Amino acid sequence: MNILLTRPLIDTENLMRELLIQGHKIIHLPTLQIINLDLPPIHLDKYFSLIFTSANSVRNLKVIGDKSKIICYCVGSITEKLARSKGFTNTVSAGGTAEALKNLIFNSIVPSKDKRLAYICGDQTSIDLDQELSKEGHKVDKIVNYKSKKISNINDANVKLIENYPPNLIFVYSLRSAESFIDITNNYSLAPMMTQSIVMCISNKIKNYFLSLGWKKIATFDPGNEIFEIEKKNECTRKF
Repeated sequence: MNILLTRPLIDTENLMRELLIQGHKIIHLPTLQIINLDLPPIHLDKYFSLIFTSANSVRNLKVIGDKSKIICYCVGSITEKLARSKGFTNTVSAGGTAEALKNLIFNSIVPSKDKRLAYICGDQTSIDLDQELSKEGHKVDKIVNYKSKKISNINDANVKLIENYPPNLIFVYSLRSAESFIDITNNYSLAPMMTQSIVMCISNKIKNYFLSLGWKKIATFDPGNEIFEIEKKNECTRKF
């Protein structure tokens, strides 16, 4: 299958390698540039727990204190693995979406004035998790430690790849990434090459965005399950 991946290389390199081994054609079309805001270190002794909404929130983190004593709530398994590689040993993974992360925290932490939470995220989020938690009585500090910048230009090699190998599946991981992807397809007149593409979205919010623009073949998936989804779609294709 021809598969288009929109994440930055650092987030998708392992997946690309595995898909290439399986014989798939990969088109890497990053739609966002991640920029570290270079904040001062966070003092862990101020917080009961840390909340990570993405791998980038972990990757751009600087802390002071004992990492083993603080519990980390991570949006998904990839973010959790990165947190553990950074020395955090008490970690919990949600189901890969911000909504799942919110429900995990609601069911795990009893609000208390002594349990201050650090919500670490980028400048663009799918839900205002800090506000949702505050409504339930939690004490939350929102810490934005990176921002994302849309990529609107692509090189000629990627344009030719899409023209020669129209993607069967396109994986999109955020609404901002979806917006950037649409800008790219419009700027380079690529939409006609993608009429048979299935756009895989990590949330219904992203799915509805594509539907509102007239894209017909849209599905949702859980981050980390890309290979399973590809195998499932590949099997359906073979049947017909």
